[in-house]
Amino acid sequence: MYKIVPLGLKNLFLGILFFFGCLFCFAQNPAQKSDFWNKVRLGGGIGLGFSNGGFNGSISPSAIYQFNDYVAAGIGANVNFYKFEDQKFWAYGPSAIVLANPIPQIQISGEFEQLRVNSSFRSIGGTVENDFWSPALFLGVGYRTQFATVGIRYNVLYDSGESIYLNAWTPFVRVYF
Repeated sequence: MYKIVPLGLKNLFLGILFFFGCLFCFAQNPAQKSDFWNKVRLGGGIGLGFSNGGFNGSISPSAIYQFNDYVAAGIGANVNFYKFEDQKFWAYGPSAIVLANPIPQIQISGEFEQLRVNSSFRSIGGTVENDFWSPALFLGVGYRTQFATVGIRYNVLYDSGESIYLNAWTPFVRVYF
């Protein structure tokens, strides 16, 4: 089993601020004639799910830097809320992604996410709470158009006892502008 050392929420936010601060300073350097911001693409995903007695909502903004026509890399954040009857579930944390396009229509991806999970449910004895870290390393492939990619990814760190995902395979739609 793989063990990931928790980052801590404070360190996570400081790291993200440091990363964006470095990007901002790099882009503002007048001595460098760079088209940095022309290569930055913003995107992510949003999801809503409704069921009989349940609700799921998620948002995952991200930014990537397009190095060339074949490779891009970036960071993102994930927030997910789930409620079903007496169960509540929050998952939030950072992600990092690398995208490769061997041909324009095919996209291969590697994505690491480290989510903090807070869950609770009411039982006869009271409320039971469970807080833990859930790492995931996804390897994926998809069909790509100009702005969107549709595909499937596999979590190589999947552990059915400790993962927030139902199984290791996850379909995805990824959009960047």
